[in-house]
Amino acid sequence: MTAMQWVFSFVEKYRKRLIFAMFLATITAVTAIVNPQISGTVVDDVIMGGNREILPTLVVIMVLSTLIRTVIRFWFTMIFEKTSQSVLYTMRDYVYRKMMRQDFNFYNTNRTGDLMSRQTGDMEAIRHFVAYVIYSVYENILLFVIALVMIFIVDYRLAICMIAVMPLTVYVTYKQLKTVKPAFHNIRRHFSSLNTFVQENVSGNRVVKAFAKEDYEITKFNRENDGYRDAELNASKIWKKYVPVFEFLANALTVILYLVGGIMVVNGSMSLGKLVTVSGYLWMLNLPLRQAGWLANDYQRFVTSVEKVYSTISIEPTIKEPDEAVIRKRFKGDIVFSKVSYYVGEERILKDINFKVQAGQTVGIIGSTGSGKTTLMNLLCRFYDVSSGEITLDGINVKNIDLYSLRDNIGLAMQDVFLFSDTVEGNIAFGRPDCSMEEVTRAAKVANAHEFILQMPDGYDTIVGERGVGLSGGQKQRISLARALLKDPPIIILDDTTSAVDMETEALIQQELTRIEEKHTVFIIAHRISSIMNADLILVVEDGKIVESGNHDSLLKRKGYYHTVFHHQYGDFDQFTILQKEMGV
Repeated sequence: MTAMQWVFSFVEKYRKRLIFAMFLATITAVTAIVNPQISGTVVDDVIMGGNREILPTLVVIMVLSTLIRTVIRFWFTMIFEKTSQSVLYTMRDYVYRKMMRQDFNFYNTNRTGDLMSRQTGDMEAIRHFVAYVIYSVYENILLFVIALVMIFIVDYRLAICMIAVMPLTVYVTYKQLKTVKPAFHNIRRHFSSLNTFVQENVSGNRVVKAFAKEDYEITKFNRENDGYRDAELNASKIWKKYVPVFEFLANALTVILYLVGGIMVVNGSMSLGKLVTVSGYLWMLNLPLRQAGWLANDYQRFVTSVEKVYSTISIEPTIKEPDEAVIRKRFKGDIVFSKVSYYVGEERILKDINFKVQAGQTVGIIGSTGSGKTTLMNLLCRFYDVSSGEITLDGINVKNIDLYSLRDNIGLAMQDVFLFSDTVEGNIAFGRPDCSMEEVTRAAKVANAHEFILQMPDGYDTIVGERGVGLSGGQKQRISLARALLKDPPIIILDDTTSAVDMETEALIQQELTRIEEKHTVFIIAHRISSIMNADLILVVEDGKIVESGNHDSLLKRKGYYHTVFHHQYGDFDQFTILQKEMGV
């Protein structure tokens, strides 16, 4: 399917409505011949012939014709406008759904500003085409053809003189369409870049202020803004080159009409009334010529926008739904990683990962930054697919499980906490929006978030700023944890969830988690030994491999990486024993 076939598949649904609107547009174009004909009759029969009795009738016909054309024109214009809004709504919904089905790779390679411009500026160009350009092109062609036919009927010699500008008009229109296409591509590229820059700076305004880089960012913005302005001005230079040509051709028709027609009237080969009639058709010739340049621009803007949108949504996700997907409401939580490796291009991220987890066990994962800890969980959730080996859940390869079913059985508190611009309650209940307030409160208490939420201005009804602006790192982490726990899934993944909270708060959270871990398989990714020391299985990941595995005591005895981290964090065993008592372990 081509980009044009794709966009017109949305218009196809409204084909009958648009055909009817085109029929109405045809009526307005055809009835446009009435007034010029009456004007000529008035000159020849009323003024020159002295037949004044028919004048009232002719005036009534002109008024009714104008009224009918006005009403019908308003009618079909509204049909096109409503249809364009319906097409826009359906298409925007389709594109958004496609974006929601995309995987992490898609969002890793596409900038937010680019995706936003696809849903805003490009969609508006498509809507404008449906609402205005379609009927304008049709109506202008129809008016031009009808006018020529009527002029031929009046006097073929005058029509032949006036049609002489047609080949030049077609040639200039073709040249403009060919020239303006790369200009519009350049405009859309700079618009996307500007959109991305503004979005990033608004989101990162705290970092900008923290480093006192306002002037630096303003300079960068001006550079982006200048680029967009120059792109628009370069396109306008094309219009400046071609639009005057269309204006000249339109005015040339007036010169031809009154020069040739005037000579014919003087010579007596054509009546004055016929010249007035042809003059009445002149606007029907001038308007299409004047509109040709602008409609060519609108059409090319439409084509460019369609290509941009289609190139975005035509990208197929690398994570595919299995043909015969396994769907289960709730899994037990037995997980096996068998010879799992993961590569990005030639770079190895994980290699030969092997471990088993029984349902209800807690697994701690520790390792240096960039060692591959989070990637392990991303593979389990199928945010990415393994390069080799397999991951099974309850004995089923995760590649054979329905994606929604798989992820609905996993509660994930991500390393990069994202909170929506919603109430605290809405953020916690994101995974189960139909849950009761008691369940929200219970999850907040387990995450040790209940107390600070009650101290907020409107409690659970407090609106959280964009991305959690206004909350501390620890508060955002605890709300994120509550959100994951509220789903009550068989598998819970906590990715460095307590790194921003104090030791006392972490101890309270650990105690609450211990009470619920019996019915959940829990993965805890952490840098603190205290977060994972009570886990049934601890995995030490380094350079994409599991270098150590076991429980806390066995790993300490090995005197390896885990022992080294423990020594760096707690010094000696006596200090750690005191810490354990303070934490109530």
